[in-house]
Amino acid sequence: MLKEIVQLNQLWTDIYYQLRYKHQEKITHQSIRILQVIQKENEVGIKEIANTIHVSHNTASEHIKRLLEKKYVFKTRSIKDERKVILKLTDLGSDILHRHSSLDEEKLKQLLFEKMSNEERNLILEAFTLLKERAEDVHNS
Repeated sequence: MLKEIVQLNQLWTDIYYQLRYKHQEKITHQSIRILQVIQKENEVGIKEIANTIHVSHNTASEHIKRLLEKKYVFKTRSIKDERKVILKLTDLGSDILHRHSSLDEEKLKQLLFEKMSNEERNLILEAFTLLKERAEDVHNS
């Protein structure tokens, strides 16, 4: 099993490396992680950011301050509790996150639609769907 885990990690990083976008803007890995938390989690504030990326509240606050200045995020109020400040991605922040954490859609189009059969595409999508579902099980446990 350990061999399969190592193999999956190697395949994953190779796929990402070959199919990633070319990054145009300078942004830290920590900032990308914060943008991911804001995108993927519900009603995230600075406290949740600090807990998720394992930094102090002050450090998380400084990171958020820079992301606000770059207009990657904005603050709003919770619908459930108006006292709570919630962080959301701007359209620019969503674009930056997409380019720094997703695969290049043009490269995927060339690979999936020009070089693969329908059967191959379906196998890949089924495998990734299964992997995502199992990842959610691990995340929620």
